[in-house]
Amino acid sequence: MIQFDTIFLVDDDPINNLINKRLLGKVGISENVMEFLEAEEALLKLNDFDPEVSLLIFLDINMPVLNGWEFLNKYMETHSNRSDKIVILSSSIDYQDRSKAKGYEIVSGFLEKPLTLDKIKTQMEKYEAE
Repeated sequence: MIQFDTIFLVDDDPINNLINKRLLGKVGISENVMEFLEAEEALLKLNDFDPEVSLLIFLDINMPVLNGWEFLNKYMETHSNRSDKIVILSSSIDYQDRSKAKGYEIVSGFLEKPLTLDKIKTQMEKYEAE
């Protein structure tokens, strides 16, 4: 299975982050999972990582201060040299959100909460097929 140097969980719900961190630990796709309750923190932390480091980012859409869409816009402005994998992980079942996510080249997936082992494995299989 594909491996990542680090995984970012960007979600304002600490319980979701805790559960997702445990699930990702079971799949074993990275030794390092970092949690961010604010999207701005995650954007700043990206500066500490070499652009060659492989990152997987699970991004919630609905967050206070800086939402997922704003995160994506800022990411494209400030980190266009990176080739991270960004997966939207949202409770939204709105078709417009899915459609909007497809408009971002950097978004490689859209998963509905809750995250499950099957959803993670299916997403990883997509990366291996690339």
